[in-house]
Amino acid sequence: MSYAAMGSGFERIPPRYSAEINKFSLLSSAEEQALACRWRDQQDTIAAHRLVTSHLRLVAKIAAGYRRYGLPIEDLMSEGSVGMLEAVKRFDPDRGFRLATFAMWWIRAAIQDYIIRSSSLVRIGTTGAQKKLFFNLRRLKGQMQAVGDGDLQPKQVASIARTLGVREVDVVSMNRRIAAPDYSLNAPMRGDAEDEWQDGLADETESQEVLLMQREELSMHKTLLSDALKHLTAREHHILVERWLKDKPTTLDELSQHHGVSRERVRQLEVRALGKLRQSAKANIQVPN
Repeated sequence: MSYAAMGSGFERIPPRYSAEINKFSLLSSAEEQALACRWRDQQDTIAAHRLVTSHLRLVAKIAAGYRRYGLPIEDLMSEGSVGMLEAVKRFDPDRGFRLATFAMWWIRAAIQDYIIRSSSLVRIGTTGAQKKLFFNLRRLKGQMQAVGDGDLQPKQVASIARTLGVREVDVVSMNRRIAAPDYSLNAPMRGDAEDEWQDGLADETESQEVLLMQREELSMHKTLLSDALKHLTAREHHILVERWLKDKPTTLDELSQHHGVSRERVRQLEVRALGKLRQSAKANIQVPN
């Protein structure tokens, strides 16, 4: 496999990168087979490194095909190299095909995932269908000469959805997401203003007045409950705590065995204790004139 056989795309790599890549020679089929077996059977990292570096031309060629997304070519190549490492890790030399045929899919997947992660602060394209839509929408819009940033015409949406096998609503949503850039909330609202966009966001937390009122109300309820419990007998107090103040209430049967009375008697004591609490609370609440 010659350098020229890599096809168009590699020539778009910056010279400093192509010079480094050219330092690593390509492998013959026999050499590749031997190295792949050494990695698979012996986990020979030197063999794995040789397999990866000999395919950096392939990584560069595929990365060059994604330069239109506006990301640095070195970042695309770096992500593609990660995909190449994964391909070497999973490659089975006994299947009879070359590593490059297998690796190109892993390289593309790694680069595409990186582009999607970098395209928006909000993650998009998490499914296979969404990725297909993301990477083909611009091409199909170009074929239709629908190059504006506005919404697509209904006929265009229907045609793209039919071609890619996705829902029309997904086409509309993806087109709007791609056309609309992300904005920082720290950006000024006007060019010469100090106010930022985040200053206009509503604070959904409770106000200090409401929080203070809630704390005072909770404190009052605790005080009323503490005073009311003093009017209960020891048995009533125990039953009330077990039945109402535990995450997992004790059953009437368990309390009847504990106190040596019937289940119905425990229920009556519980009702009486609750009645005492209500009476005590009413007596202690100050009703304003």
